[in-house]
Amino acid sequence: MAAGLAFPVPVASSPLACASSPAHPAHRICCAIPSTVKSSPLRATTGLSGNRRGTGRGASVVCAVQGQDATIQVPDVTKSTWQSLVIESELPVLVEFWASWCGPCKMIDPVVGKLSKDYEGKLKCYKLNTDENLDTASQYGVRSIPTLMIFKNGEKKDSVIGAVPESTLVTCIEKFVER
Repeated sequence: MAAGLAFPVPVASSPLACASSPAHPAHRICCAIPSTVKSSPLRATTGLSGNRRGTGRGASVVCAVQGQDATIQVPDVTKSTWQSLVIESELPVLVEFWASWCGPCKMIDPVVGKLSKDYEGKLKCYKLNTDENLDTASQYGVRSIPTLMIFKNGEKKDSVIGAVPESTLVTCIEKFVER
């Protein structure tokens, strides 16, 4: 980590841990996401042509998607709705086990939203907040988040731990959806 950067470390309100250990490079993403971005001596600035002009301080990056909804909301599942939405579903179900304080969960959430749209009618997608539904998470052996599980015919079929690329999830999903 570069000198001069200060990242607050959130206090976990759950016994579940992030998917990366402190020794893993992605750990700082999960456990050290600042609420505001501080200036970094390593941040590059670009001109209109896109050529790198050097380094600068205080530059900010804004990403926007114009003309379309940037995120697709994935519905929540809870302990009380688990049976009807997941176990009794006629379609395969992808469940994202997450928590509001988890950085990688925030990274994977838009991917799950996109997949829910891409597989509409073939796969159902839900999110389960592990802080609010610890019993259900424990029942399925969730020890790190994000954890994504696929259920088919009421049974857990597969799981993926961590903020993985979309292609990894697609490969996993394709084994269980009707073609």
